[in-house]
Amino acid sequence: MTDRITEFTHDGLTFDVRDEGPADGVPVVLLHGFPERGTSWRHVAPLLHAAGLRTFAPDQRGYSPGARPGRRRDYAASRLVRDVLALIDRIGGPVHLVGHDWGAAVAWGVAMTRPDSVRSLTAVSVPHTGAFARSWFTTRQGLRSWYMLLFQLPRLPELAARRPGGRFDVSLRKGGMTDDDVARFRADIVEYGALPGGLAWYRGMPFTSPGAAMRQVTVPTTMVWSDRDVAIGRAAVDATADWVDAPYELVVLEGVSHWIPTQAPEALTEAILERIAA
Repeated sequence: MTDRITEFTHDGLTFDVRDEGPADGVPVVLLHGFPERGTSWRHVAPLLHAAGLRTFAPDQRGYSPGARPGRRRDYAASRLVRDVLALIDRIGGPVHLVGHDWGAAVAWGVAMTRPDSVRSLTAVSVPHTGAFARSWFTTRQGLRSWYMLLFQLPRLPELAARRPGGRFDVSLRKGGMTDDDVARFRADIVEYGALPGGLAWYRGMPFTSPGAAMRQVTVPTTMVWSDRDVAIGRAAVDATADWVDAPYELVVLEGVSHWIPTQAPEALTEAILERIAA
């Protein structure tokens, strides 16, 4: 496929896509997390292009203006996974899949649901969903993830985020975001109207089948985690190997916060390229 994809449709919704790099390059799909859009790959994508790869970075459900349904159940994990599968089908074949934060959770789901659609998986920051779920009850991960419960509250997180310099911004900085990162969050998410849809991913969690997250992954996989991640502890990261029945590697970045794609793009790109080459 050489024609550029600027959007695709699924489930009656229209998703925006950044299709960049060599038109004949091997396809790599880049899935963003919360609270970011496809622009979060702006430092990684050019490095992949230089290696001859073509990247597709969608603004996912809740973020694209044409894909912001209003019900919580519309953000169940199965729907998020099917959105990405629709993009892969539009691309026309298996892809190398990379996901950060929530995007990693979706990428794990895609690999579990349709392994034939994934050549390789690079999960960034968020471990296998089964390992993550079990860590809630066996480690301090539940305490690290307190914000997931807070985001279940209606309207309050949105109100907090509308105030520049308020508690929402303070929390992002404590999590490792720089001033520039927070300014981009305000422009790309709050002012763009994407915050309610991003929060809906958390609010859709009760509508997700627990069993869907507890399956083995059978595609070659790399897990990239950083030791200054305040949201994700090491225990679930180490347990991820037990959930991958394929070649697997763990890459630990030292001195890097949760926001790996923007703060350590070179190291992340190296891990992606090594997985693709393998």
